[in-house]
Amino acid sequence: NNDAKSATNNTTKASAGTRKFITQSLRHPEKMLGCASTSILPEYLFSEKVSSNITDSIPPSIDANNISLSRLSLEVREAVDSDPIYGPRSDKERHNIGIEYELLLEYTLKNMGIPFETEEQLRKRGTAKTPDVLLSCPIGLKVRKKKPPHPIQQSPSRIQGNFVKEDEYEWKIICWIDSKALFGDVDTHTNSVLPQVETYVHRFGPGLVLYWFGHAPLSRLGDSHGDVVVVGGDLPDLFLMPTGEYRGQSGRQLF
Repeated sequence: NNDAKSATNNTTKASAGTRKFITQSLRHPEKMLGCASTSILPEYLFSEKVSSNITDSIPPSIDANNISLSRLSLEVREAVDSDPIYGPRSDKERHNIGIEYELLLEYTLKNMGIPFETEEQLRKRGTAKTPDVLLSCPIGLKVRKKKPPHPIQQSPSRIQGNFVKEDEYEWKIICWIDSKALFGDVDTHTNSVLPQVETYVHRFGPGLVLYWFGHAPLSRLGDSHGDVVVVGGDLPDLFLMPTGEYRGQSGRQLF
């Protein structure tokens, strides 16, 4: 509606200090908005005396200084707690899940014996754009082709105990890996992930985006002219080192 659009526009145009205050108020409404006289403009203080369904159903609350919390802080807290998807609590949970899967990626690469630098290490040496993992040397990996050609009759080859048709796979070179603890839908990939990782392509070369919870069909996901490999669920089972060694998730040379 018009009110929502107006509020969004006003927030977008607000100064950095105002936006920070809004963010902190959503995270800590009792602290930032608890005192009506300091958090609400005088011309709007009358709203504290107007009853609402929310404040009528909540027992009177006081802060650590025995000061009654404002109606505004109670309503903001109620709104935040009622939002299971976009609220500060959900943001924190998504952030923690993302860190867990980044650590899983690092553990898996170490187990494979593949050398790399972490995002934290890159930042310490002043790198502006930092993927989750920058490989110490380019490596090859075998992935399913985005658009397989017409089937070619040929005998399958055996890799890691599984039969695969060679015409359905291709080798790609990657220099970095970015972990995404989410499902790679078309909109998120196109408008958020791809613009982000293309900056890594410009600085470090081609790389891999790993969607731990799967992704939309590859035919619908952009790959930056073939420089961005997209996989889902887990790391590929087979890597080719510059020395010619093949590495798998067992961490040993395969053949």
